[in-house]
Amino acid sequence: MATEIEQKISNMTLNDLNPQPDFIAKRLELWEQFKKRYENELAENQNKSVEITINAKNKDGELRTINGNSWKTTPIDVARQICPKSFCDTLVISKVNNVLWDLERPLEGDCALEFLTFDSLEGKQVFWHSTAHILGEALEKIYGGHLCYGPPIENGFYYDMYSSGCCNGDIDVSAVTQAHYPSIENSMKSICNEKQPFERLELTKDELLEMFAYNQFKVRILKEKVTEPKTTVYRCGSLIDLCRGPHVRHTGFVKAFKVTKSSSSYWEGKSDAEALQRVYGISFPDSKQLKEWQRFQEEAAKRDHRKIGREQGLFFFHELSPGSCFFTPRGAFIYNTLIDFIRSEYRKRGFQEVVSPNIYNMKLWHISGHAEHYADNMFQFELEKETFGLKPMNCPGHCLIFDSDIRSWRDLPLRLADFGVLHRNELSGALTGLTRVRRFQQDDAHIFCTIDQINKEISGALDFLNAVYSLFGFTFDLCLSTRPEGYLGELAVWDQAEKALADALNESGIKWKLNPGDGAFYGPKIDITINDALRRPHQCATIQLDFQLPIRFNLNYSAEDGTKKRPVIIHRAILGSVERFIAILAENFAGKWYCYYYSSKR
Repeated sequence: MATEIEQKISNMTLNDLNPQPDFIAKRLELWEQFKKRYENELAENQNKSVEITINAKNKDGELRTINGNSWKTTPIDVARQICPKSFCDTLVISKVNNVLWDLERPLEGDCALEFLTFDSLEGKQVFWHSTAHILGEALEKIYGGHLCYGPPIENGFYYDMYSSGCCNGDIDVSAVTQAHYPSIENSMKSICNEKQPFERLELTKDELLEMFAYNQFKVRILKEKVTEPKTTVYRCGSLIDLCRGPHVRHTGFVKAFKVTKSSSSYWEGKSDAEALQRVYGISFPDSKQLKEWQRFQEEAAKRDHRKIGREQGLFFFHELSPGSCFFTPRGAFIYNTLIDFIRSEYRKRGFQEVVSPNIYNMKLWHISGHAEHYADNMFQFELEKETFGLKPMNCPGHCLIFDSDIRSWRDLPLRLADFGVLHRNELSGALTGLTRVRRFQQDDAHIFCTIDQINKEISGALDFLNAVYSLFGFTFDLCLSTRPEGYLGELAVWDQAEKALADALNESGIKWKLNPGDGAFYGPKIDITINDALRRPHQCATIQLDFQLPIRFNLNYSAEDGTKKRPVIIHRAILGSVERFIAILAENFAGKWYCYYYSSKR
């Protein structure tokens, strides 16, 4: 039963809570000033006829094109010309020349136009990001706190808020608890009912520093992360926030939502930084979808691998080694059975197993580039006046193995497999059962091959994962993730690597999607997402093409013509983390284990 204080909070209305913070009025005043200037600039832009190619074919099988006016015609204008109103009402966002674009934002020139609904992955992300802004507006009204980051996540969204001890009478509301959820949801409902439009402005850094002078976190973002002369802000209702966007047309498109949980967090995940309040939520364009999600959550709770592990005596965690799992004899049997199964597949597929060290001098990680991109996620320590680290991945060690002998074209492809123990310094607040741990093992392997062998080896890797996943009854989806910001190496090398992966995927005959900008810092990759019995996606396998590490480690082999050439490295894993895969299996089969591997040996 709720306590008297909790009941009082849940019955509060907005008028009972904090009055609107002073910074909101100042922010809105600046917005109106800058918006008027933008409207004048828009009116001065010269309109010209533009050709818009719609990503849909007409009855003759040709891409449909229509004419519009630059700086005037918007994607939703185009949709209304060619689509019924019922379809237009389902649109979440558009893509212009393959870039996400607000439906109400004017087109600027000739372009290719695509429409996305909530059913698409990008549509969901935009929808949840928009709902995060609705949550942010509610949090500002209720708590008067300063907002930090509010991104979409795999399932839903969250917003981080810094609150300097605001309170209502004798009730401290600076910490968000479950008793507050009804008040937050009521505020969000009012915001949605108002159908507040999402408006976009591009402002200079100085203008934004003036607008967000009250918020030390936005000031830090502007000074430390924004390098362009201008960046964007979005407004819905009283909320104005730094944001790249895009968003749905107005808040009324969010028909159903729920605050799911709250927790403490730290600014940018750093334990020595300011403590924040994080509020999570989920939303949908239809109330039926929310009810279906709630039913899935109830079933997922019954299948939670932590519950199954505890009830079946498979594994446990201890506070003296956080994020590191203890497997009992029963759990170890499942663990070792999975590894034995992969070993049996390795023998069929020409892989050779190696054992590599757990501890390396940090010089190794400077050579590989991981020290620059990954050092915060490594456990490091001093030894004899040198800095060492526990390995978070096997690839640099495998480069040393390749370089330990003279190699020729006859040795390639060289397929090295390693079940070595890995450690990653995950934040304590991010640790979640077996799905997010600090100590784990992977069915990790690296294939050193020639450029001419890439297609065959990628095809073999895809066949390998299909054989494993089909055994467990999993279907899977493929995405090609391309060059990210802060990538290593030359652009021409990246183009070559991305083309090689795309060609291999096309030759495989398996459907795949493009995921721009999400590759590893050293190379593009194929991300494989499996779908479990509850239709939840899980990323386990990965296939990554790497031209960079062979360069950084100066690896070479003698080609057939006697010249020295560099190999290419294919990073690949099928199960991924064995710990995480056990969690997925436990939940997928609801704890009903069946040993395919050993039953097939009888």
